[in-house]
Amino acid sequence: MASRVAHSTFLFLGPQKRSAEGNRICPQNFTCPGTYLLKWKSRPIKSSEQKNCFVSSRKSKIVKAVAVSVPSSLADNAEDRKQLSENYGFRQIGEPLPDNVTLKDIVDTLPRKVFEIDDLKAWKSVFISITSYALGIFMIAKAPWYLLPLAWAWTGTAITGFFVIGHDCAHKSFSRNKLVEDIVGTLAFLPLIYPYEPWRFKHDRHHAKTNMLQEDTAWHPVLLEEFESSPILRKAIIYGYGPFRTWMSIAHWLMWHFDLKKFRPNEVNRVKISLTCYHFWMSTFTMVHHTAPHIPFKSSDEWNAAQAQLNGTVHCDYPRWIEILCHDINVHVPHHISPRIPSYNLRAAHKSLQENWGKYMNEATWNWRLMKTILTICHVYDKEQNYIAFDELAPRDSQPITFLKKVMPDYA
Repeated sequence: MASRVAHSTFLFLGPQKRSAEGNRICPQNFTCPGTYLLKWKSRPIKSSEQKNCFVSSRKSKIVKAVAVSVPSSLADNAEDRKQLSENYGFRQIGEPLPDNVTLKDIVDTLPRKVFEIDDLKAWKSVFISITSYALGIFMIAKAPWYLLPLAWAWTGTAITGFFVIGHDCAHKSFSRNKLVEDIVGTLAFLPLIYPYEPWRFKHDRHHAKTNMLQEDTAWHPVLLEEFESSPILRKAIIYGYGPFRTWMSIAHWLMWHFDLKKFRPNEVNRVKISLTCYHFWMSTFTMVHHTAPHIPFKSSDEWNAAQAQLNGTVHCDYPRWIEILCHDINVHVPHHISPRIPSYNLRAAHKSLQENWGKYMNEATWNWRLMKTILTICHVYDKEQNYIAFDELAPRDSQPITFLKKVMPDYA
């Protein structure tokens, strides 16, 4: 098989004819020169057709393509999953989880000890974050100008550790004393200028509705009607989901946590209390956890909890110093299997999941190809393809995406 597919040109090929939009569609079992796009309004492609389709890259190498919506036929084809992993920058793309597996089935395979709260380990994480953050502030104050970028990177990473501590408090996995959790969670979020209670309410919804297209409050694709609603909004969306995506938690912060209308009546008073009282890593972690061309978002009537939490969440390894300062929040799949697992037990839980459910899991080591895939492909939602890139829908408006494709490294 050829080694690399151009990130911007995935297509699904059906019977030989032209689509309503005038794009040539090749017959089955036929290798087409160039690149052709089956657009939004073309008919859905059956999995039997997807299995035999081909796509060419910009370097004129022919590669057998796999539909990014992970059809059922993909479960039997390890070779295609391996190729897709390489193309997208993953270490492994998991098989689709069988429909009869429930979330309880997965939780029941985890050892009981991973749910146990250890006060010593919890407060050790607080000590690590306070110490590393104080060291970062000291470095910023004392470092010569040419070392300031390193000091900023360290400090921004260290302060993300406060978010992870507050995150554990929100899930009631920091302390057995719930008042202590509320106090620590609120204090941990203060340096981040994050209102603890509003975030907690919305984050609970994210766990209950992971990868549900309309209901999930975290990362999800842009809807076509949003993208086409106005030229100004389209430009904002292209920049926000393109070059500025790793800082998009700032926009998310503003939209979701300060509007009292977004909360239930019984939540409003706690939200008001929180409202009175460094986003790169926070955006990057959450984006990588839940954004990949092969991971579908489902409507509520099609959604399956086990598939969304195990098969629709990504584990990603980062440099170890980042993982230490951020308390292993990158070990994210077990957290979605059960939010009650404390952060210091995530690695033990992940090991258990690998032993019992490893072939269904998505795993990566952070790399430029992975980021390039997310920033240049994972844009507008399409039920058949999962994602359509901005530059395929609106080429003239998508110069930021074209720019990213040219300048971002492509090595994994």
